[in-house]
Amino acid sequence: MNDVSPIKRGRKFDQVLEGARAVFMADGYEGASVDNIARAAGVSKATLYSYFPDKRLLFMEVAKCECGLQIEEADAILSDDSDPREVLCVAAERMLGFFLSDFGQSIFRMCVAESDRFPELGREFYETGPKLFRERMVEYMRCAVADGELAIDDLELAADQFAELCKANLFPEMVFGIRKTTTAAERKRVIDGAVETFMARYGV
Repeated sequence: MNDVSPIKRGRKFDQVLEGARAVFMADGYEGASVDNIARAAGVSKATLYSYFPDKRLLFMEVAKCECGLQIEEADAILSDDSDPREVLCVAAERMLGFFLSDFGQSIFRMCVAESDRFPELGREFYETGPKLFRERMVEYMRCAVADGELAIDDLELAADQFAELCKANLFPEMVFGIRKTTTAAERKRVIDGAVETFMARYGV
């Protein structure tokens, strides 16, 4: 395994991170330059590199922070006592929104592109993002089963199936560059289909 230089923390660490987040969100990974990130953060390139020796490290740190926010939102959504159909609709909207965002697409592409040289980046992102969301989803489903609202034997499989249903055709078409945008109607069609299919299989 290749070693990656460690991230160093300091007084302007959060400032650098916030500037990087703004630039990555606007321009994606490939389009974001270190010069623009340093300018947005209000620091010199030397200061930026003292914290993050590699742009990949900076991007993944921003990605992990963004996933942390997603997990917080997921906790709020999956703690709702509403009917499972309503809860799953909201969860699907958030999941699909992240899958289809420029930022989400950039994370996926970079993890795939750098998997040979920097396998630890994808692994670390998975541990702090998708894996945690999956665990939250499994726990929600476990509670819904206990309350008699869902009938699921394999909770982990059901959580994975729901995530895949939320991608449908839109995610691969975006990843492979077949399309650049989606409409609200297209997203609603996928979300409604995902929830209806899931409930047809696991609903009580």
